[in-house]
Amino acid sequence: MKLLRHQTPDGPAFGSLKHDGTVNSIHGDPFSDYTVGPTIGQLDDLQLLAPVAPGKIIAVGLNYRAHAAEVNMEIPTFPMLFYKPPSSVIGPGEPIVLPGSSEQVEHECELALVIGRKIRNVSQDEALDHLFGYTAANDVSARDWQARESQWVRAKSFDTFLPLGPIIVSDLNPDDLNVATRVNGKTTQDSNTSDMIFPVAFLIQEISQVMTLDPGDVIITGTPQGVGPITNGDTVEIEVERVGVLSNPAVAESQARS
Repeated sequence: MKLLRHQTPDGPAFGSLKHDGTVNSIHGDPFSDYTVGPTIGQLDDLQLLAPVAPGKIIAVGLNYRAHAAEVNMEIPTFPMLFYKPPSSVIGPGEPIVLPGSSEQVEHECELALVIGRKIRNVSQDEALDHLFGYTAANDVSARDWQARESQWVRAKSFDTFLPLGPIIVSDLNPDDLNVATRVNGKTTQDSNTSDMIFPVAFLIQEISQVMTLDPGDVIITGTPQGVGPITNGDTVEIEVERVGVLSNPAVAESQARS
């Protein structure tokens, strides 16, 4: 299944994307009981939103071997977890607002997991059975603030600092997916989830030992090597194999307010 979320005159609505680019309506809760309705149009004709509105977002730091080498850090022995607030989420095409309090905002392409069922203390063998699907994420980070503080809340939590999308795709092999970033068409990150230190199923197991995960919650799984700056006027594209391209412009806070 390929799920998307789009804006309608009556508010956000879910849709099901078909192989030919047409979208069918969804009636009910896609995380529970729903039916697929008639065709409502073509994908390109819809105003896409973030494909999910998560209740919570758990992020994983330093989860690619090449990225750990890039920043001269030892391979961690357990997943390093932090949190991003739901208020940081934006959808495809929405601007990443660069805060005036930071002089070094950077992109981070990531595979994002969308939880499908309520789970607690799930085993690694059963973890993937509880996923709804996968999407692309940009873990935008104010790197200068990250260097100043031992906690990453400020650096990771500015509004617009988590673009998600464009769609959620089920039935992928999360351990072998290409992930990449392009800034103004130039590739800055290009890797594969096979370089993850802690694979997806292990991450779900570990996080579920800490907290209950609810339908629609999101886990972002870490970024590969090549993180770099984004500046006013840039276009940032995050691509996850078989999910598609998540594109967002970057806009200075002063321009966003005008």
